[in-house]
Amino acid sequence: MLTDLGIWREINDIFVSLQHWSCVVFGELLYSFLEYERLYLDNLPSASMYERSYMHRDVITHIVCSKTDFIITASQDGHVKFWKKKEDEGVEFVKHFRSHLGVMECISVSAEGALFCSVGDDQAMKVFDVVNFDMINMLKLGFHPGQCEWIYNPGDAISTVACSEKSTGKIFVYDGRGSNQPLHTFAKMHTTPLSQIRLNPKYRVIVSADKAGMLEYWTGLPSEFKFPRQVEWEFKTDTDLYEFAKCRTYPTSLAFSQDGKKMATIATDRKVRIFRFLTGKLMRVFDESLTMFTELQQMRQQLPDMEFGRRMAVERELEKVDGIRLTNIIFDETGHFVLYGTMLGIKVINVETNRCVRILGKQENIRVVQLSLFQGIAKAMQAAPTIEMKASENPALQSTDPDPTIFCTAFKKNRFYMFTKREPEDTKSADSDRDIFNEKPSKEEVMAATQAEGPKRVSDSAIIHTTMGDIHIKLFPVECPKTVENFCVHSRNGYYNGHICHRVIKGFMIQTGDPTGTGMGGESIWGGEFEDEFHATLRHDRPYTLSMANAGPGTNGSQFFITVVPTVSRPNCFVFLFVYGHVLLLLSKPDQPLSDVCVHHAQSHLLLTAQRLV
Repeated sequence: MLTDLGIWREINDIFVSLQHWSCVVFGELLYSFLEYERLYLDNLPSASMYERSYMHRDVITHIVCSKTDFIITASQDGHVKFWKKKEDEGVEFVKHFRSHLGVMECISVSAEGALFCSVGDDQAMKVFDVVNFDMINMLKLGFHPGQCEWIYNPGDAISTVACSEKSTGKIFVYDGRGSNQPLHTFAKMHTTPLSQIRLNPKYRVIVSADKAGMLEYWTGLPSEFKFPRQVEWEFKTDTDLYEFAKCRTYPTSLAFSQDGKKMATIATDRKVRIFRFLTGKLMRVFDESLTMFTELQQMRQQLPDMEFGRRMAVERELEKVDGIRLTNIIFDETGHFVLYGTMLGIKVINVETNRCVRILGKQENIRVVQLSLFQGIAKAMQAAPTIEMKASENPALQSTDPDPTIFCTAFKKNRFYMFTKREPEDTKSADSDRDIFNEKPSKEEVMAATQAEGPKRVSDSAIIHTTMGDIHIKLFPVECPKTVENFCVHSRNGYYNGHICHRVIKGFMIQTGDPTGTGMGGESIWGGEFEDEFHATLRHDRPYTLSMANAGPGTNGSQFFITVVPTVSRPNCFVFLFVYGHVLLLLSKPDQPLSDVCVHHAQSHLLLTAQRLV
């Protein structure tokens, strides 16, 4: 067997001069590569974590990126938002539309990026001018729409759009700028509801797929909706397009490379299939099924076992609620790479070398569903750059470099996420920095946020460190929120540090919390006194309960005492926590210890539950 790779590298150099990729096989030797792969990858996002995220009021289900540098997002409540890609970094909000009164079914942007349409279960289609971000037409369909797609090319006299009926296989073709009357109807092309309609703008061919796994090629209005002449087959039996029907699956997404020669699909069986568009022959198959991921995890651990189990549960829920139908696959601008979301993150696959070259978002806890890719420069320069401008180190000129960005939605998330070549500036504070709150929170969100602020000031447990040992206590912030907050804030601020147990009554209690040590001082965190907090379940029916010490009703400050025996005769003491521990004190007077026992400091801790310890 020949083992010298140097000879084969020279042979590959010859082949590369004739074609972009090469694969040389000799016995067990396989050497495959894509020329300029590193250059192509430099024009794709590379950050392992998302840089920014922006909000909708409801779960975002669709996202597209137009050639006019606009990003359009749609949520399941029928709302549509327009965003503009900035020249340097990030996006800016442009406009918000209440497009549909019901659920959003599908959206589409035209090949040149000038027109956008959306359909919903309100049986309407809305048409927008993308560049001017304005709604220009509204079509009343008269049926529940399923899929929609712009099927015209730049230069066509009529801007045609195809729309399918959700419950049948009918396809209606409309003038996007015209009336409600369809220009053409495909009544018998498909016998089951459609799952996809996509235009291949390079060859002016439309491909439609239904839930029986059948794919059909057809043309638009200029060719009178006939079978395309550009393809290299006449009978479907000469192709591999029956692959889906044989596997009893159907594609949920179709995508075409920029040169139109490759067609990528992702199906309900979680397999990615790459076809040669003109011949209909199968080129690649990538298995992304849950069985494959389970075997991969067993062979070589990809994630911690607990995290892997959590993600598997998310995948099963995704299938249960039919979220798979929203997943999509996209090509990069070179046509050599496909990108799609998996349980491990966003995979970047080199379809020429058959390798996964990059995984984005593996550390994130989101399940990416839909993707849209922006590549290039958002705003064209006013004049062509000179050689001197290219060679200079002027930061203002360097800002015009490409900013490749993946915009994606996530399962059950009301945000869309941006993966770029930049990592988040500070991952520790990423939740507060990179997740932008661009929507006014609802009443439920405000209440949840208010409740979430509680643990920041109160805790469920605490430790009082004294010169005689530590006292562990359990707090009850739900039953006595204000009293617990007063104790916790004082503890964190060091208010109790150095306080002595100024009063001790044998067989009853130990008292502290007075900065003066006389029993006459101390105040609450609000600068005065606060009201009593009684609760029927918190009583002095056992030893080692902790209560507020006061001079009468509504006079609570900072002093508290620990009982050492049950005191049933005091049913309405201001109990706010339960204590377990031992306190050993020597007495010289009825109310004072022989030697001072000081509180070093009190430290509060957060536990998962707030229950009385037995």
